[in-house]
Amino acid sequence: MKIKVFIGFLLLIVCASATAQQSRQNAYSTDDIATSEKLAFLRNQSRKERGALTQASENFDVNYYRCEWEIDPAINYIKGKLSSYFHITSNATDISYDLSSVLTVDSVLYHGTKITFTHPQNVLTIQFPAALNAGTLDSVSVFYQGAPVGGGFGSFVQTDHGGTPVIWTLSEPYGASDWWPCKNGLSDKADSLDVIITCPDTYRASSNGVELPSVFAGGKRICLFKHRYPIASYLVALAVTNFSLEVKSVLLGATNMPILDYIYPEDSAYFSSRLHFMLDAMQLYHNTYGDYPFLQEKYGQTQFQWGGGMEHQTNSFIINGGEELMAHELSHQWFGDKITCGSWQDLWLNEGFATYSQVLYLEKLSPGFLNISLRNKLANITALPDGSVWVNDTTDINRLFSNRLTYNKGSYVIRMLRWKLGDSLFYKGIQQYQQDPALKYGYARTTDLKRNLESASGIDLNEFFQNWFYGEGFPSYQLEWTAVGGGLVSTKLKQTTSHPSVSFYAMPVALRFSNTSQQKTVVIDHKSSGQVNFIDLGFEPDTVEIDPDMWLLSANNTVSHTVINLPDQVNVLPNPVGDLFYVFLKELSGEKATIQLYSMSGQLLMKKDISLTNGNAMIGMSSQYLPRGQYVLRVLAGDQKITKKIIK
Repeated sequence: MKIKVFIGFLLLIVCASATAQQSRQNAYSTDDIATSEKLAFLRNQSRKERGALTQASENFDVNYYRCEWEIDPAINYIKGKLSSYFHITSNATDISYDLSSVLTVDSVLYHGTKITFTHPQNVLTIQFPAALNAGTLDSVSVFYQGAPVGGGFGSFVQTDHGGTPVIWTLSEPYGASDWWPCKNGLSDKADSLDVIITCPDTYRASSNGVELPSVFAGGKRICLFKHRYPIASYLVALAVTNFSLEVKSVLLGATNMPILDYIYPEDSAYFSSRLHFMLDAMQLYHNTYGDYPFLQEKYGQTQFQWGGGMEHQTNSFIINGGEELMAHELSHQWFGDKITCGSWQDLWLNEGFATYSQVLYLEKLSPGFLNISLRNKLANITALPDGSVWVNDTTDINRLFSNRLTYNKGSYVIRMLRWKLGDSLFYKGIQQYQQDPALKYGYARTTDLKRNLESASGIDLNEFFQNWFYGEGFPSYQLEWTAVGGGLVSTKLKQTTSHPSVSFYAMPVALRFSNTSQQKTVVIDHKSSGQVNFIDLGFEPDTVEIDPDMWLLSANNTVSHTVINLPDQVNVLPNPVGDLFYVFLKELSGEKATIQLYSMSGQLLMKKDISLTNGNAMIGMSSQYLPRGQYVLRVLAGDQKITKKIIK
């Protein structure tokens, strides 16, 4: 879900051309996008205890909803018949749905007969005439009506656009029960859905799934929608007004899938001119993450008047055609809709991935805006020294919908996973996650993502997730580098952390060395603070950048530079040595040299033959298995014989 316009975004893009600025005049960033979601969460404050996502009973699973609704967009009112087909999971005499007590239940039909129900405190409990055994398949129909209370922050909103009435819904996180009876938690998806909306014939409806031909009778229009994929209750949506409908298609593999835009007539030309951004994003995600999850049906966009967008399944509701907004909401079809977070503690599986996908869109399709997006995210995340992606208290609204942590830091954790694993293994793991039989079209926790990435890559990610997902804060890097001549440099990379929950972040760190005519990027596997590396660049650098492409979440990095001249023709660094040391050869004679390592008793322990370039060379040598003590290093080159004492 993506919510708020970042007005200042374009003001930062000082180098963009006027044409580029015009094309992105309605672009969205992720700054402050959680504001309206917090309000959506708050609207339920008075009727649910925080953390109580659902009060529906757990003794049944829903297989199918048939939703029949009568809507006049000029009137804040809904009249409905909700038929649900379910199977009983444990012996039951009754089942309970979530439904706002503001709405009136007229009757409940069971096998054509009215049965007893109660409806106090937003829970609709239906009593069966006789107990149902576990495994029983059955159904009920609930007839209800009333004026839903959405609090002005979503759920069920009656308003107007340009003087024309409109009703639309937005139910995240658990506002669905404000306007229809359902199971409102993060555990049970209906296997399929039919939506039948009756409205005045001057209007048309938008909802989930495939739209069938409308039926007109008696001044009414009956709009029919069929959805045959599992769906969470909060992703069911409707909108009714005088929509203009634009039908396009996109070729995804061998499938030519319909794209439907339900737009206010006064804005239809504008939306039509921007649809190509979403089509480009669709092909990018389809080719990157795996098949569009609802390939046999459609993808749609419906205009509404919320402060951004909402990823309703197969049909995102958006306020306008901002590139990043459309890219963000579309990606939720994979991350949030097909696979939905199984707990609000793991909301980043929805919002972190959508925010990452927004950056991926810029990287592949609008690269001129990538760096500013990454810089803005880094500045936002590191503005404070603490905070984990994991939500330890879902009753804390500000934390749950934290733009800094759930959205931006969540997206950076995903970006760093890609950096650590490499594109091939990372996307292999993401595609495996999308196709995991235990997860697809269901619910997932963070451990499920980790399991799939580890399986695909063969890399243990325990430390990574402990540090970056559960841990708080971020590292700051301090690089000390020294040019030692002949294109050789030594580096000492230190690290401090912003929060005591993590003492050290082990990550590959890119260093870009450059001079006026050459540059080279070297990746150091940073395993300890103060780690020393020797690098043969092949040229003399004058500048070094830490993480130039912003793959890492870090801040306040520093670089310091010293220049030394190697004093001897044979130099050993460091000395005393650790498990690895380097031998620098300078201005030797001949084209080849031999390095020998002896014990103090004269026993030959190691021998290496190397090639010289202009009499120079650098070679790394392992002393990992040598005991502590003193050794003699001998170098033979032409008629030269040079010895050095080294200490371990």
